[in-house]
Amino acid sequence: MTEQSNTTDVTTVYRVSGMTCAHCEGAVSEEISALTGVSSVKAVAQTGEVTVVSAAPLDEEAVRSAVDEAGYELVGRA
Repeated sequence: MTEQSNTTDVTTVYRVSGMTCAHCEGAVSEEISALTGVSSVKAVAQTGEVTVVSAAPLDEEAVRSAVDEAGYELVGRA
């Protein structure tokens, strides 16, 4: 565990279409990481899954906008 004392982090897995490589993973991760409260993002192009850890549940429209900004499409939660 990191130095954070917050043990109530929320982990959400999203499905994103269009990711095909490590560059795609990086672009999606970078945009979602910029959202307030996000502490970790792991995008996997092979499965199309993006795992996000945040201090509180994220607004799905904010996540959708971030994914759109990266050039991909949020399908929904996995």
